[in-house]
Amino acid sequence: MRLSLVFLIFSVSFVYSQQIRLIDSETLEPIPSVLIYNANKSKSSISDLDGYCSITPFDSKEEIYFQHTSYKNVVLTKEEIQKNGAPILLIPETGQLDEIILSVSKFKQKRNEISQSIVAITAKEALFSQPQTAADLLSNSGRVFVQKSQLGGGSPMIRGFSTNRLLMTVDGVRMNTAIFRGGNIQNILSIDPFVVDNTEVILGPGSVVYGSDAVGGVMNFYTLKPKFSFEEGMAFSGNAVARFSTANEEKSGHLDLNFGFKEWAFLSSISYSDFGDLRMGKHGPDDYLRNFYIETIEGEDLQTENTNPLIQKPTGYDQLSLAQKVRFMPNEVWDFTLNLLYSETSDYSRYDRLTRERNGNLRDAEWYYGPQGWFSSNLQLERKSRSILYDDSKLIVAYQRFEESRNNRGVDSNELYKTNDNVDAISTNLDFTKKINEVNVFYGFEYVHNKVTSSGNLTNIDTNETTETASRYPDGSTWQSIAAHSSLNWKLLPKLNLQAGLRYSHFIIDATFENRFYDFPFKDIEINTGNLTGSIGFAFQASKLLGLRTNFSTAFRAPNIDDVGKTFDSEPGNVVVPNPNLKAEYSYNGELGAILNFENLLKVEMATFYTKLDNALVRRDFSLNGETEIIYQGELSNVQAIQNAADARVYGFEASLKINFGENLSLSSNYTIARGYEELDNGDKAPLRHAPPQFGNTHLIWKNKRLKIDAFARYSGQIRAVNMAPSEANKPELYPINTNDDLYSPGWYMLNLATQYQLTDTMQFSASLENITDQRYRTYSSGIAAPGRNFIASVKYSF
Repeated sequence: MRLSLVFLIFSVSFVYSQQIRLIDSETLEPIPSVLIYNANKSKSSISDLDGYCSITPFDSKEEIYFQHTSYKNVVLTKEEIQKNGAPILLIPETGQLDEIILSVSKFKQKRNEISQSIVAITAKEALFSQPQTAADLLSNSGRVFVQKSQLGGGSPMIRGFSTNRLLMTVDGVRMNTAIFRGGNIQNILSIDPFVVDNTEVILGPGSVVYGSDAVGGVMNFYTLKPKFSFEEGMAFSGNAVARFSTANEEKSGHLDLNFGFKEWAFLSSISYSDFGDLRMGKHGPDDYLRNFYIETIEGEDLQTENTNPLIQKPTGYDQLSLAQKVRFMPNEVWDFTLNLLYSETSDYSRYDRLTRERNGNLRDAEWYYGPQGWFSSNLQLERKSRSILYDDSKLIVAYQRFEESRNNRGVDSNELYKTNDNVDAISTNLDFTKKINEVNVFYGFEYVHNKVTSSGNLTNIDTNETTETASRYPDGSTWQSIAAHSSLNWKLLPKLNLQAGLRYSHFIIDATFENRFYDFPFKDIEINTGNLTGSIGFAFQASKLLGLRTNFSTAFRAPNIDDVGKTFDSEPGNVVVPNPNLKAEYSYNGELGAILNFENLLKVEMATFYTKLDNALVRRDFSLNGETEIIYQGELSNVQAIQNAADARVYGFEASLKINFGENLSLSSNYTIARGYEELDNGDKAPLRHAPPQFGNTHLIWKNKRLKIDAFARYSGQIRAVNMAPSEANKPELYPINTNDDLYSPGWYMLNLATQYQLTDTMQFSASLENITDQRYRTYSSGIAAPGRNFIASVKYSF
């Protein structure tokens, strides 16, 4: 018996010694699909999705070749590999169009097996584009349109959808909460771009895997991982970044430190940014100029002439972001990670509200968001197994705390209104994957619980007396979701993959109203309902030249606390009130795409899509106890509410290309066209609010081992007055007027030059000149003009 046990232990040890792992030398991520073979190719193997492969068939002195289209070839003997004992590091091949591995199903897959359109942004690309916020990181890709109401903001638009119809995750944890609204949101501001290691954007529905809100797309942000030493002793490394830009006098600094041991790894990070008031461009519509602003002197609000109308006062703010990571991997079976993220801003003004006028004069003396705070903690456990139930499993237990407030005061008013809103979010995700012959099966379970605390108060700025007023949301309300999902990726033929899935989600909403400030005809809101979604798609690699894919899917957004229970002023003269009679909105989506790859010299990717949205949750006129007008914050306002009152259609076309002229020179371009409309109460069709104009970018890049130069352009078409959404057509603070005195959104372009130079192995310098021609423009639906001519300089030191 003892001899058998010793033999078993020896056998297991020997088998594991024949297992090696292939790692990217830059990202330290595993590399799948690496071909391993001997000189005459009589023996071969291939690495799996986690980078593991077997070298058992090879002889000790035999040369083993490691080959991958995206990496430089490596030749080692089996003896050298076993003597080294560490993973094999492969160096990325420059000038190649890399095969991108994505986690669309929460587990890694090959891109050519996925039937959806995906945008992947690496940390290296993000560093080169020098984004000030995570919203800028997405915008710089040229595939995601971003709206801004203030400098401290950024609301992505994907395929005609925005805000609470898009889902955000950070390290696999859902960021959307019960108070994500249909109006433009800035929660993406909390994500520190300095610690984002990889970003994946799913263009189109993702409800089967991610649940509610994933109607237009899913934005997945993956932050830096602690790195192991892979040997005895400690490996210490880190990065320090300092950056300055002229358009808003940005001063940013970042430091991350990594302490790596063989089984333990620790990563600490701190980032701080100080932004001043933003300067707009010199050439463009005069409507955007900031000619006057409100200045309060000794308690008196004065409309003051701006000595430099290009400076948008007030827009500046500062932000602090912290991260602490701990990772423990005792063996090849278990992997534990603890992620702690924290972000907090100072107060920052909502600029578009401060430019509103009444009778020719500015109407608001103050309108600002209080400190926006976000704390995220999650523990992730990954386990590999060869059981009949799963090969890989992943458990994520997370807690998040969201804090925000709104503060506003009219000109010559001594009443400062304030609402404080906090969300405590708890979530648990348990996901599995199992490979059965040619079928990869993914399945999982999810539970989400949100508790909303909300309060309102009114402060007399002359006496400092504070009284309680109506809160934005019913205090103590809860939103819960319980879900189960399953999907599969089936290699029907060597070149044909089927991707399909189903998800059932159940939602419970509970809210109680205190009718001290408004006489609502209800006291409680209780919603208890379920939703079923599904998807099916095919990816066909017809040849090395041509890849085709098609996808059909449904998605949904269940009503949340913001939909059913909020009270707020949506715009001057309108107030939104609660509505308990809501149900989920559903979308039905179809997509057809193609990829043409000419030996990695020319690559063209195209996709067309169509989405039908039923029972769309939209803001429409409403009545409260038979009244269509009520007094809100001292003003008689028209009553509105969120209602299932519309059907909508969205369709469009996306294209991107990349040309490699040689090892050093390449050209890339992206272009997106999206159109949409919704039905009005009278049956007429109106343009969809969140369908942006056509937009894109073009980059001409030259690089060698140390220097990279990028001459690029970003551009957007116009939206004419006749194509403006009704909700946008009455916002003179956002849009200029045409010759017919109608509001419209002008087209724009900007020319830019970016450079990056590797001074030494540890020191990297970057400099960019953006908006060279100093154009004055606003991205569609934005309340703040974009930066004018802007010089950005940064230095990175790695050790």
